[in-house]
Amino acid sequence: MSSELLRLDKVNKRFGGHVVLADVSFAVAPGEILGLVGPNGSGKTTTINVISGLYRADSGRILFDGHPVHHVPMHRLAHLGINRTFQVPKTFRDMTVRQNIEVAAHFGHAGATVDVEAILRDIDLHKQAGKIAGSLTVNQQKLLDLGRALATGPKLLLVDEIGAGLNPAELGGIADLLRKLAQRGIALIVVEHLMAFLGSITSRVIVLGAGRMLFEGSLDAASRQPEVVAAFFGGEV
Repeated sequence: MSSELLRLDKVNKRFGGHVVLADVSFAVAPGEILGLVGPNGSGKTTTINVISGLYRADSGRILFDGHPVHHVPMHRLAHLGINRTFQVPKTFRDMTVRQNIEVAAHFGHAGATVDVEAILRDIDLHKQAGKIAGSLTVNQQKLLDLGRALATGPKLLLVDEIGAGLNPAELGGIADLLRKLAQRGIALIVVEHLMAFLGSITSRVIVLGAGRMLFEGSLDAASRQPEVVAAFFGGEV
């Protein structure tokens, strides 16, 4: 694996007097899938909100391709190659599937080089290309949200709870797609509660608890860490 694409260095975030991220530091390489796990309220989504520019870190550094980006607004980060999906897909519900991809391609840094038909095939929505997005199933909405992010030509893709509410077959299809994207060199940070799904796409996870990093390593090793077990299930470490 080549040199790191993204690095967080002692990133902190507060909302009022509440600390939601405390000295979070990690790196991701091109083509790597990193899992981000932890109980509700642990700071997972806040972490990707800060990376994507939706929130601004209060202190610390975020480096992308070796350059500081922690003060860069969200729309400019998309042009640089950082994009994301949302737990609740944010598609243009009154547009067709193809139009959703075309609009995202127009505003992304990839521009006219985007192969819309290839993306539709990647997300297995080529047969639904003319359908109105609001008529799609939950799984198809999530795939379209992912396709819109892909249309911007990301180097780093932040995936927030994409597995929620999907059946095993749908989860398998998503897992295959995420592995395919990583093989193309795209780095992915995947926030997820479904550990079996996460284990099928990556061997490295970061566990957050109350905004701080509790563990970095394999899922199997994480399950044997008393502090990690306490964070998920309560009780003394």
